[in-house]
Amino acid sequence: MKVLLADYSGFCFGVTKAIDTAFEEVKRNKDKANYSLGPLIHNPQVVKSLEDEGVKIVEDLENIHEGNVIIRSHGVPEKIYKIAEDKQLNIIDTTCPFVRRIQKIVKEYYDKDYQIAIIGNPHHPEVVGINGWCYDRAIIIQEPSDIDKIDGNQKLCVVVQTTMSLKVYKELIQLLKAKVKDIEVFDTICHATRHRQDAAKSLASKVDAMVIIGGNNSSNTQKLVTVCKEVIPDSTFHIESVDELDIDVLKQYEVVGVTAGASTPIWVINEVIEKLKKIN
Repeated sequence: MKVLLADYSGFCFGVTKAIDTAFEEVKRNKDKANYSLGPLIHNPQVVKSLEDEGVKIVEDLENIHEGNVIIRSHGVPEKIYKIAEDKQLNIIDTTCPFVRRIQKIVKEYYDKDYQIAIIGNPHHPEVVGINGWCYDRAIIIQEPSDIDKIDGNQKLCVVVQTTMSLKVYKELIQLLKAKVKDIEVFDTICHATRHRQDAAKSLASKVDAMVIIGGNNSSNTQKLVTVCKEVIPDSTFHIESVDELDIDVLKQYEVVGVTAGASTPIWVINEVIEKLKKIN
């Protein structure tokens, strides 16, 4: 079997920065209680490694009264910083710089009396966090019907989840521009996301099957699955780790492409590639 790895696979800049910062700070503060407000990134192996270092994953700060709190790479609402400050907790902020930029845009334009629209998944932690920078008053747009919630007579500021599908984003922006005259659009899809999706789609057109590696709850991984299925719908496979490879199914293919989400460690990718190469 021939195995090809897509360009721009695995850790992106924001994830690398988050992991390096979190582990450095945790090791420096071994004598204190360390918490992560939600999973640092959407990768179970990395989260498990943090837990092995003594980090406790929590969903809120209600029962936390001392120690260090890691702000996940997806970011959090503005109010979280105030709560942590009032409790005199030490913040280890690993928010992705690209997400931080969106938060600042939302806060700035909300203060200018703009409606705020976020194109993305309303349940994704990044979107939830961004919404928290305009007092949770943003209109979340995931599909065309959500545009009905927009007041076409008010000025509108639009941002987009960093891992959103470029195709979906463009379709929704066209509809928004047709409805709202006074509109400010910020294309905040991460460049790494664009490159990763383009590279995956390109590779899918050259292989018999695609294996996408990444967390089940990883948005950018799911987008890779979607773009590959547009090319080879019946031979695109999503796994979290090497243990999930279905050898009996994959052995029928001569050329297999591999790509991975932005939260997937290189060692996980290499394990998958090595196992695929040993087939037949």
